[in-house]
Amino acid sequence: MIYHGNRFTLRADASPEQVEEALESLRNQGRVIPSVKSFVVGRDFGGEYEWGAVFVIEDLEGYWQYLIHPAHRNTDRVGLPVVDRFMSYDITDDADPEMGAKITALHQKRYDSDPELTQLVSGLGEYSGSAAPEKH
Repeated sequence: MIYHGNRFTLRADASPEQVEEALESLRNQGRVIPSVKSFVVGRDFGGEYEWGAVFVIEDLEGYWQYLIHPAHRNTDRVGLPVVDRFMSYDITDDADPEMGAKITALHQKRYDSDPELTQLVSGLGEYSGSAAPEKH
């Protein structure tokens, strides 16, 4: 299993409507993407971020299906413009020592095939973690 997590802080100028649209889009990902086995979206406590989401996915094939699903792309479109700081992480019980590199490669493949997504990500104040695009 792979637990894909996001932690984020929103821009100070994000309206309550924009915030709710972004959070609802994250919840919708969990409801409609077939490879998501369970999920949680909510406040992030005990750190430097305001919000978080975790999606449980069975394997790399399901992870890729999650990444390219239209519901995920919608969250990018409505959510990234209101995010200031973003951090992604993945936790897995898979014993493959290359799992981290494989997850990073999936994200990079997505960026390489979607210039609009890459542009949205470039507008973030800070972006780190397993889903962050490679710096060239």
